[in-house]
Amino acid sequence: MAQQPQTKSLLRSVPLQIFTVVLLAQGLLFYSAAKKDIVPSSAPLIGLPIEVKEWRAVKDDQIDADTRDVLKADDLLSRFYVGPSGGANLFIAFFKSQRTGQSPHSPKNCLPGAGYQPSQSGRIDVDAGGETITINHYLVSRGDESSLVLYWYQSQGRVIADEFAAKFYLVMDSIQKHRSDTALVRVVTAVPAGGQEVAEARGRKFVQDFYPVVRAYLPR
Repeated sequence: MAQQPQTKSLLRSVPLQIFTVVLLAQGLLFYSAAKKDIVPSSAPLIGLPIEVKEWRAVKDDQIDADTRDVLKADDLLSRFYVGPSGGANLFIAFFKSQRTGQSPHSPKNCLPGAGYQPSQSGRIDVDAGGETITINHYLVSRGDESSLVLYWYQSQGRVIADEFAAKFYLVMDSIQKHRSDTALVRVVTAVPAGGQEVAEARGRKFVQDFYPVVRAYLPR
């Protein structure tokens, strides 16, 4: 028991994580040369329900060609839903394979590039679909606008919040299953002045209602 804190500290060591990533990357390159990915069948994201419980879709955002070229996803969805407490945007980027360099762009890197400045960041647990999932939680602002951003990686039935863990599973799944498909799932909802608690409740409720739908829709 006395060695447990030391073990946790070692696992959190940045040099160790970098060394592990390098080794895993080498393993991935080796196996990628030997095997091709098994690409699971998937339904177009546009087919996600327009009504989920108390939420109803009111707009599908058009994603321009330049953005698609940058994201390099095999399928994209950006849809705005409205419920009794307000609205939320659901964005999903699905990748059939990451073998040739396509991979999700982390919101924590993309949002600052779009002019959003994070004021809070962390992770929260959400009870959804009969399980508890851990997802990323960001409060961001741009000018007078503030938003709550919740996101995670949905990979073959797993919910992954940590980018390092996502890379680990990418290598393991490539080796064991010859699969590297994944999806970035992001929820954004506006935070009105003095209304952070309202936005937090809205975002959590949205994830609770939509996670079972997304889980069933994406390949497992």
